[in-house]
Amino acid sequence: MAQVGGVLARLSLSGPADKENMDSVFFMSMDKVKFRKPVVPGDQLRFEVQALRTGSRVWKMRGKAFVDQDLVAEAELVATVG
Repeated sequence: MAQVGGVLARLSLSGPADKENMDSVFFMSMDKVKFRKPVVPGDQLRFEVQALRTGSRVWKMRGKAFVDQDLVAEAELVATVG
């Protein structure tokens, strides 16, 4: 979920995403983490990430992980871009 959130934050920023202009995204914290069901090898995970608070540098996001239609994990994530 943190990686998907990092991609969301980076692609949402204005400006070209070439290698010379590419800012790194650093994961800062997780909160309200819940693991609801086990995930086993062979399961296909689907991640949904929603931006809760965006700024020029700090992003707060809510992420959910699903196997089929079942919610298997969720968390609030904070990342910084820079």
